[in-house]
Amino acid sequence: MHPFASHLRAIARGPTLGRPLEPDEAEDAMAMILDGRVEPVQLGAMLLVLRYRTETAGELAGFVRAARARIGAPSGLSADLDWPSYADRHKQLPYFLLAARLLADQGVRILIHGISGEGEATTPKALAALGVPVAGSADDALRQLDATRLAYLPLEVMLPELARLFELRPLLGLRSPVNSLARELNPAAAPAQIQGVFHPNYAPLHADTALMLGQPRAVVFKGGGGEGQRNPEKPCRTLVVGDGAIVEEVWPAISAEAHAWRKEPLDPVRLRALWQGEWRAAGPEAAVTGTTALVLRLLGRAEAMADADMLARDLWQARRGTRQAA
Repeated sequence: MHPFASHLRAIARGPTLGRPLEPDEAEDAMAMILDGRVEPVQLGAMLLVLRYRTETAGELAGFVRAARARIGAPSGLSADLDWPSYADRHKQLPYFLLAARLLADQGVRILIHGISGEGEATTPKALAALGVPVAGSADDALRQLDATRLAYLPLEVMLPELARLFELRPLLGLRSPVNSLARELNPAAAPAQIQGVFHPNYAPLHADTALMLGQPRAVVFKGGGGEGQRNPEKPCRTLVVGDGAIVEEVWPAISAEAHAWRKEPLDPVRLRALWQGEWRAAGPEAAVTGTTALVLRLLGRAEAMADADMLARDLWQARRGTRQAA
C-alpha cells in the first residue's frame, strides 16, 4: 500500500469511521505533498475531502509546521507583524497596504506575503504603485525590511512547491486548504499577525490554529475581499489571540458612507494619490485608519479601541510625503 494511503483512509472513510488527522499525521501528509511523494489522484482526493468537511485546527497546524520546515528563509529574517495577503483578485483597492506603509513609517517591521493574482489591483501591482518592489528572494526581503521596514515576499519565491498547489483551483473548481495554510505561514516568525478572512466561519479556525502554533498575538476578522482590511461601514467582529487565549472584541463602525466607494476604478495609482493627499475620500481613508487602529492595539501601542482609532487618524494626518504634513 502507498504510504500516503493511510492518511486518505483516515479522513475519507465516511461520517462514522472517518476522522481528522492528528497534527503529526497532518505534518507528515503535507511533507509528502510538498516533497512530491504523492500521486496526483491522492493529492486531489485529500484536498477535496478536507474542503468538503473543512480542515481542523490540528490538521492546519500540522500542515503549517511541514511548510515552515521547507521555507528557505535566512536566519536573520524577522518582523514585528506578519501580514498575509492571499486574495487573488480584489473588488476594491487594497487600502490595507496604506495602513502597512503608515505603520512601517512608525518603526513597525512588516512582512507581507502572498501569491500573484488576477486583475488590476493585485497586492504586488498596488505595492509597485507605492514604490514597494516585490522581493526576489528571502534575502532580498530581509534587505528591504532593514531599509524601509516593509517588504513583500511572494509565495512563489518563498515556497514554490506550495505555490504550485494554488494552480489546482481551475482543475478542482474551488479553493482548497492550501489557502488557509499559506495564511498561517508567518515566515519571519513575527510575534503579531493580522489575519483577514473572506468567510466569517473560517475566523475561529484561524484563531484556534494560531493558538496551537504558539502565535503570541493575532487578530482575526472578516476583512474586505478576504484581506486584512477593516470595513469601516460595519462593526468589525474580531477574535484576538493573546496570553494563550482567544477573546472576541467588536469594533464599532466608523464611516456612514455606505457603498459610496465600492464601485471605484481599480487603478493602483489612486492609492498613491490618496497617500500623497492628491485625492480625498472618507470611506477609503476610514478603511486605512481603521485597519491601522486594529494593529496599533494588537501591538500594544494603544489600549482602548477609541484611543487606537484616534491615534491612527493622527498618524494618517501627519504621514510623510503628503501635502498635509508639508
